Amino acid sequence: MVTASHDSNGSIATWLRGLLSIAWSDGDYTPEEQESIARFAHELHLEDGDVLYRSIEPEELAESLGKDPKTAENFLRTAVIVAIADGIYSPAEADLLHRFSEALGIRVEALEALEHTLCKPAETAGETTKSALICPEPPHPDLLHPLKDWLDGLEIHDPRLARFICKMVPPQCPFERDIVLFGHKIVHIPPLCKLNPLYDQLVGLRFRSLSYLADECQEDISEYI
Repeated sequence: MVTASHDSNGSIATWLRGLLSIAWSDGDYTPEEQESIARFAHELHLEDGDVLYRSIEPEELAESLGKDPKTAENFLRTAVIVAIADGIYSPAEADLLHRFSEALGIRVEALEALEHTLCKPAETAGETTKSALICPEPPHPDLLHPLKDWLDGLEIHDPRLARFICKMVPPQCPFERDIVLFGHKIVHIPPLCKLNPLYDQLVGLRFRSLSYLADECQEDISEYI
């Protein structure tokens, strides 16, 4: 196993800016995300608390994170998790992930399997949004096996990154619900995110982050559950 750990607020701020750049690349920026960013800036005691609100260019990210290939690979792992957390891997996310990989100077063969999950723009006028994307059927599990192993290789050893992951990966899909009629459950709609072929990797990383915060950091994790 390899770890994600950082010694300075500068490096973790760069790391988070990179992940947020992935999250925002499709144009979505919800009030909940803004609130989370404000909280992270406060927790990090950043002199410039607005820094997390700014996207980061691949070259700036690579310069700040340094030359360590393990650090670069761990950043890409978490960037992939952010990109697929909502079950949609968009062209904008794929393009930025590729640019990050090039700037960091590493090539991960397992990432090639992610292309099998790439959603394509629908033939609609105007700006392409997630609602205007057509996603492929989940690929055969064997195609994604190298990618799953690669993602499972990440362990969390920084509480700030662990908190970020707990916020980015929801405890349950918001679309999961029971249909109740006259007080009786007649059907259960499963979480649509389980259609995500990398769902187990998302859940596993969130669980490892929660365990680290609770067991190693002795933090109250009730707000994430």
